[in-house]
Formats: sequence, C-alpha cells, structure tokens
Amino acid sequence: MSVGRTSHLTTPAAQGYRMPAEWEPHAATWLAWPHNPTDWPGKLEPIHWVYGEIVRKLTIGETVRLLVHSPRIERKAREVLKRAGVNLQRVEFLRWPSNRGWTRDCGPIFVTRARPHREKAILRFRFNAWARYPDWRLDNQVPERAARRYHRRLFPIRRPDDPGKLFVLEGGAIDVNGRGTVITTEECLLDQRVQVRNPGLTRAQIEQTLRDSLGVTNVLWLGHGIAGDDTHGHVDDLCRFVNRNTVVLCREKNPRDKNYRALEENWERIRGLRLEDGSRIEAVPLPMPAPLMFDGLRLPASYANFYIANGVVIVPTFNDAADRIALGTLAELFPGRAVVGIHAVDLVWGFGTLHCLTQQEPL
Repeated sequence: MSVGRTSHLTTPAAQGYRMPAEWEPHAATWLAWPHNPTDWPGKLEPIHWVYGEIVRKLTIGETVRLLVHSPRIERKAREVLKRAGVNLQRVEFLRWPSNRGWTRDCGPIFVTRARPHREKAILRFRFNAWARYPDWRLDNQVPERAARRYHRRLFPIRRPDDPGKLFVLEGGAIDVNGRGTVITTEECLLDQRVQVRNPGLTRAQIEQTLRDSLGVTNVLWLGHGIAGDDTHGHVDDLCRFVNRNTVVLCREKNPRDKNYRALEENWERIRGLRLEDGSRIEAVPLPMPAPLMFDGLRLPASYANFYIANGVVIVPTFNDAADRIALGTLAELFPGRAVVGIHAVDLVWGFGTLHCLTQQEPL
C-alpha cells in the first residue's frame, strides 16, 4: 500500500482508475450493523428490523459485507437476519469495531481500471464525522481495514496544499455517472464557516482533487442541500444520477417550505450545467415528502436517498402521499430492476436513510 507523498503522476486517475457509477455491476454492498444508541435515540431495536429488510432485499442479487462491532453485536445481527428470512450464506460478517453505522461516508470508496489488467483499489480519504461529531476514529480506519482484508491497493488522497494531511470527503457528498462527471454541492465542500471539511482549500484545488482521485474530468456544483441534513449539504439527499445523462432532482411544490428556495435554485442551475461531453443533463423531478418532524427537529426525509443494487433499487418511504409518485418515477427510470420501498420513518430519525447506510463495491 502506498503511504508516501502523492504526486500528480501517481494519482488514481493518472493510472487509469475511475469510480464506477452505482448502477454498474456490484461485487457486494457494505453495511454496518447499528449499535450506537445515539444514532437513533430510543429507536435502536426497531432499526434492527429495518436492517433485516434491507439486507434481505440486497442479498437477492449480491453479497452483503456487514461490519459488526463485537461478538455480541454479531450474535444479535445473525438472530435478526435469520428471523427476517435473510440467506446468511450471502452475508459476510466483518468483526471490525466502529463508532456508528453510516457506511456511505466512512466505508471504502472503490475505483477500478481495465488495463493493463482488471483491478480494484480503494481511495483513502479522511473521515471526521462530517466535521460535526466527536466519535469518528474507529470509522476512519475502515478503508485501511478493507484494503488489508481484501488485498486491495490503497490510494491516500492528500490535500494539495499539505501532502501530510488527507483530504476529507464522505461518499454521500458526491455522485458520479461513471463516464467522467461528478456532482456535488457548494454547501458541503466549499463552505468555510460551518462543518468545514478542508479549511483553506479553493474551489479549483477541490475540483482538481476530485478529478485526480475519482477519475473524472467534469465537476458540477449545485448550491444548498435540504433542510434537516446534519451533513451540511450532501448531494445524495438532493440529486442523483440514474444513467449517464439523467439525474433525478428533488423539487418542493410548497413555496412556504424551507426547502423551496434552495431546490428551485438548484433547478435553475441544472439547466445550465453540461456533462463531460458537453451535452445537456436531462433532469427528472422527484417529489419531496411533507415535512417530517421528531422531537421538534426537521428530519432530512428525501426520496433521493435511494440505493441502486444489482437487482433492486431500494427507496425510502415515509407514509406520505408522495411515496407512490416517487416509487413510480424511479420504476420508470430503472426498468431492469425491481423498485421497492423500505419504510424509513424511524430510520430517518438517525438523519439519514438507505443511501447513507450503504456503500457499493464494484465487480
């Protein structure tokens, strides 16, 4: 594994690696069994059964690599999964200690290359719990553990102004089309006042780091994320690629809703953005559910937090009239996959849902 100073010529992109799109074939999905009660205060037991349903749907088409914090947690996970009807032969239990369960953000981000031979590697970004929470050091070790366990090359992604420090990035902050374009938000990666990931870095420096690490040539910027999102602007609650040239983008109909102005601004922006080949982006509106509150807090309920697996697209649902519209919209966009809802009213109390919990490993 490489641990030294990274030059431009040794970047993943320079060596032919790219981050595949989520709909490309998977070897596995990574998850972490929930064990930290602060993630879902008062709701941890019901969340275990939601996980049982998630794993049951995913293992129909692929392996699930499941992080379990301890032997006791593994026993609990096995019990729940067995009772939920999961084929445990499709689950690989990895007894690695973790702080929390948000694998999209702390788990291994994979890149692949076809030449000189097909190879899979892991990008080593720094995870610091969204520059918000103090419990992150165990989660920050997951990419190294994954590289050692599966004998994958590990690319440390370093700050361009200080190669002694790793660049901070979470998987939920980016979405790629697999052909050279990544989309993200200014609120998450550029803000220098709130939850600052990479203090002092310019837009140009951040864009170059994304190009060098993800193997993209084109970086697209939306503005703000949705209300209630404690990540401060992750794009996976807002806008997602569904194929090379099409995104779904959340849209709020109620002008009095907190999300209305930011989402309308993003709709205006997307019209002016172009893909890596200069073509326009096709944008399909995805509805927003009615505001979901718990204990006086606005929760980041969003249908954009779906996850694309080999044979299925799992979509968070919220007992809302818009559930049917969101499922129907996505079913039309993924004709080769079953599109199924996962009840997420309890799940979103953790300030994230299905995409936040999962991380794909490409073939």
